[in-house]
Amino acid sequence: MGAQGRKNGSARRVSKGTAVITGASSGLGAVFADRLASRGFDLILVARRKDRLIDLEKQLKSKYGASTKSIPADLTAEADLDSLIEILRHDSGITMLVNNAGAAAMKTIASISTGEINRLIDLNIRALTRLTSTVLPGFKERDLGTIVNIGSSLSFYTPPNTGVYSATKAYVMNYTFGLQQELAGTKVVAHLVMPAKTATEIWEVTGVPLSSLNQETVMSAEDCVDAALAGLDQGESGTLPSVEDYNLWAQFEEIRKRLYSASQTGRPASRYHVGFAESHSSK
Repeated sequence: MGAQGRKNGSARRVSKGTAVITGASSGLGAVFADRLASRGFDLILVARRKDRLIDLEKQLKSKYGASTKSIPADLTAEADLDSLIEILRHDSGITMLVNNAGAAAMKTIASISTGEINRLIDLNIRALTRLTSTVLPGFKERDLGTIVNIGSSLSFYTPPNTGVYSATKAYVMNYTFGLQQELAGTKVVAHLVMPAKTATEIWEVTGVPLSSLNQETVMSAEDCVDAALAGLDQGESGTLPSVEDYNLWAQFEEIRKRLYSASQTGRPASRYHVGFAESHSSK
């Protein structure tokens, strides 16, 4: 887009409110920032790396005329998280929260360190939950707002060496399900995104180099975010960017409901009756 196009675009810009994006300095977060700025959102960009946030701000202002604010923060640090929450609590212009910041570790449950476990829980669970709880009351009061939670295909499947990471992403999935139930009938949306392998910097800290993966199974960050936003636009309860047959997700949801319904009885299942009979006869 030429300078004239940017100037005209900025003049016509009508804000859709402010989108808060965590983990915004790279990967999915940076792409979300670009795409949401192009849709007319102002931005609050949150990440640890201040220099990258400043560079991203400059790009988005030049490209889209977006109003941006950078907040350098380590969301695993209680003081940083508390400070961010205090800022967001008093900003009634926020209309979207993208809980994108996350940590990963591909290690066995026996070998993963306490520090790594704490980081996974602090970032993937605690920060996401507290930030959501911060913006949710205002969204509900105004009956307007969107929460995008980045889960994973490992939210519903746990291969070897992913036990702790997968468990944190299962939390994200079930937490978002709970939000969706509570927000039914309102104009507040909770959207779950479950990417599979995606080309981001997170692989650098997992112990599994991105270059070692079958590249045909790796999606670009741009394609992943574009799919996520398309799924949001289409009203999907959960977007799986790389899954062609969406009926699989519908079947998964239906089986969950059937399994839960089947569990709602006060009697042991018939396959356990022999054991119960032997136990009672021995008393």
